[in-house]
Amino acid sequence: MIKSLIKIAIAVLLANALWRVSSAYISYYRFKDSVDELATHSGGKNDAQIKDKVLELAATYEEPVDPDAIEVRHDADHLYIATEYTKPIALFPGYVREWPFTLSVDGYVIIPTRLNDLAHP
Repeated sequence: MIKSLIKIAIAVLLANALWRVSSAYISYYRFKDSVDELATHSGGKNDAQIKDKVLELAATYEEPVDPDAIEVRHDADHLYIATEYTKPIALFPGYVREWPFTLSVDGYVIIPTRLNDLAHP
């Protein structure tokens, strides 16, 4: 009887830890996809506007990103956005671990063509 309770308790603790880690990664990948979308459709925005939007997205997905840790770099038609941060994850009751996440996005910037541009090639 005691062995069965111990096995059940261990299984519940492991399931809880797996749930918390997977939830953190799901949030991270949603954040990463949003930043990738931002990089693709950022034509005409300066670095400060892009950083502000990344911070807004981080707040939306509850990712603890430091504003000073965000790196934005333009190179021809590419936009590079990178940052690193740690997120506390409570694996077990009373045990919180700082989990590292690295975001690196290389987006090809799409600039829409306007009808006026077509008249003067």
